[in-house]
Amino acid sequence: MDIKLGKYRHFKGHEYEVIGIAKHSETLEEHVVYRALYDDGGLWIRPASMFLETVERDGKTMPRFELIEESIK
Repeated sequence: MDIKLGKYRHFKGHEYEVIGIAKHSETLEEHVVYRALYDDGGLWIRPASMFLETVERDGKTMPRFELIEESIK
């Protein structure tokens, strides 16, 4: 899966920073590890397949998360 480290915008408007990809210890399913760039900056994980999904809102299809700034490391 091609998920780059960097800043993403969720389709509902909040911004997040993807800090890594982790594997579930039992299933080996890939999960995205990301930090909220608002409020308390909570740390979150989501299955990579779900992170890459498209969603429908107001009759438009869009990515759940859109890369807005890739980390350069």
